[in-house]
Amino acid sequence: MNPTRHFLSRAAIGAAMSVFALSPVAAQNRLVLPAGTVILVRTQTQLESSTVSVGQTFDTVVDDSVGVDNYTVIPSGSHIRGTISYVQPATRSQSGVIEVDFNRITLPDGTSYPINGKLTSTDPEERRQIESSTNQRVVLVGGRGGIGAAIAGAGSQNNATSGILGALGALLSEGRNVSVPAGTQLAVQLEQALTLRARGLRRGNNATIFTSVDMIRAAQRALAQQSYYRGTVDGQLSYATQRAIFEYQIDKGLTATGNLDWRTAQALGLSGVVLGGGTVGGAMFTATEASTLRRNAQSLAARQRQDLTVNASGRLNNTRVVDADVDLWFALSAFADNASLYEQLVRSMSANDAILMGGRALISAARRVDAALASSRASAAVRNAWASTRSDLSRLDSAY
Repeated sequence: MNPTRHFLSRAAIGAAMSVFALSPVAAQNRLVLPAGTVILVRTQTQLESSTVSVGQTFDTVVDDSVGVDNYTVIPSGSHIRGTISYVQPATRSQSGVIEVDFNRITLPDGTSYPINGKLTSTDPEERRQIESSTNQRVVLVGGRGGIGAAIAGAGSQNNATSGILGALGALLSEGRNVSVPAGTQLAVQLEQALTLRARGLRRGNNATIFTSVDMIRAAQRALAQQSYYRGTVDGQLSYATQRAIFEYQIDKGLTATGNLDWRTAQALGLSGVVLGGGTVGGAMFTATEASTLRRNAQSLAARQRQDLTVNASGRLNNTRVVDADVDLWFALSAFADNASLYEQLVRSMSANDAILMGGRALISAARRVDAALASSRASAAVRNAWASTRSDLSRLDSAY
């Protein structure tokens, strides 16, 4: 075998292929946002209980892209449509009230999906009031809250619309209209699971939501150890699990959604855990970055070959070359091959676990270059170029 053709080990490739086989994304390119998931949006128009009418629609824009297990499913700039389902303008004695629901999401490419979403709150006290009983209607109440309205539970969804005012009681005492300015952040909670197409690997993990059984089970254990969760550790994203996550987020100063997102997983000590549904804290290059790395690696190997004066037929013309210089050429050639394989993994949009294994193999190949470089008489150009490549690789492994 040509010694310059050093690829990922057979074991690593076998492991990567097993991940491909198991990955739901590789198999069907579909991922599920579970019921109870909270999506943060911003209003595009002002909502006023004195002017809106039942059946009127309004537009919101998703604050940040949303990912499931490290794959983007809702890109930033997506729109979620809201509809006014109940409105009561303010009177002298009662505050205005607006009830809304959310029924459609449209992605930037025009793809549209029906959804079943309701209003909720990320404010701890409002959310606790909303969830004080199950199946609550949720409304905006004028004159309270920092957004120009309080968000409150207003009795069971099984009750008639006319019962909303009675259920709110003293919350209506302000006698002011709902006034929610454009640009206000609202929280949309899915009442039914939503299946979406994966749209590429996420490069920033902050808005990733972990949903796999392994990740939920790990979170349940961590939450139970800190007395937030008292249910069965079964990997199911139950109401009790979401409520435990929500309470934990409040205490830790995190955005309280009840989603098992990246920041919450980090805070729970799940950082660096590689599981079937995703990796917390794993770093990966984009396809463009992987392509640049591969080209730079190939140029470095070619430069070292040129410095050795190796001709097209493979003959070494420089009689002053030492073994360490040839070792460096072989190591650089092997690294270039690994960089090419890594680029293929990234471009195939394979499972994250496989790409992370490829990244670790790439770092191992880089360490072999380091060892060969230390003993060689490489030119300043080669050393400087490699130093730049090493700097790039530190993003894959902060310890490198």
